[in-house]
Amino acid sequence: MAKRHPALIPLSHDHHHALAMALRCRKHALGQMNPGNPQALKGQAVEIKTFFDTNLRLHFEAEEKVLFPLIIAASPDAEALVAKLIREHERLRQEATALDNEARLSKTLFNLGDLLESHVRCEERELFPLFERTVSAELTEQARQGIEEVLRPTPRAND
Repeated sequence: MAKRHPALIPLSHDHHHALAMALRCRKHALGQMNPGNPQALKGQAVEIKTFFDTNLRLHFEAEEKVLFPLIIAASPDAEALVAKLIREHERLRQEATALDNEARLSKTLFNLGDLLESHVRCEERELFPLFERTVSAELTEQARQGIEEVLRPTPRAND
């Protein structure tokens, strides 16, 4: 991946992990990892659901609440791209929920992995370069702070 603006680095790190997860999802779905082992398929479903809950949920929130509005403000031409990415976030949420249906688990894992990879690549290749070209220094600092705030782990009650 390209060298990123410091404000985008936490999101880019998430993207790196998401691409690895997407590949594992597709390989499990195609039987290229642990072939013939339904428990491995279920294990992959648990892994992606956990990844979704611990990483992607907040990642999407940071993008939707902080990054997307700043990019649209800086470049109104970005509205169509942002709308597409928001639709993909919703589809990814739906696919993650569909992992509970064991009868379609292989297809759901494949679809989720495929969509996750194309989504990440779009953000890295189109959205992030647009952000780096169009958003002012003042707003990039605002983005950095906002992204960090959303992604910051919240302390648990028993910590």
